[in-house]
Amino acid sequence: MAMNLPSSRKGRRAPMAEINVTPLVDVMLVLLIIFMVTAPLLTTGVPVNLPDTRAKALDQDQEPVAVSLDAEGRLYVGDDEIAEAALPARLDAIRAAAKGAEPPQVYLRADKALGYGKVMRVMGELNRAGLNRVALVTVEG
Repeated sequence: MAMNLPSSRKGRRAPMAEINVTPLVDVMLVLLIIFMVTAPLLTTGVPVNLPDTRAKALDQDQEPVAVSLDAEGRLYVGDDEIAEAALPARLDAIRAAAKGAEPPQVYLRADKALGYGKVMRVMGELNRAGLNRVALVTVEG
């Protein structure tokens, strides 16, 4: 059985001059993941009280279109408030802008105080316009 005991020589042991960077890398990776998850949620400025869920964040390959419904039922595409009657034309313009390519991802943000029917009317319009890649945005909790 060999043991590594300090020697009784008069000479001192040389100090270890290597820095352990593993904890630094771990912290940086955690921060990177946090910023990657929270950045897509900070893209819109319409205040909406989102419901809680345990679902994970989605990967995105192109810039999504944000459709929001606030607590009073006002409708927003991006940061622009639009009337519900103008929604079909606006969605058709978004679909036409894709020019034959795959339609953009749509993030639907609806206040949790809204009724189911209001949200389903908007989802029906998205489906009619051919925007079928719809993600319902929630708060992880």
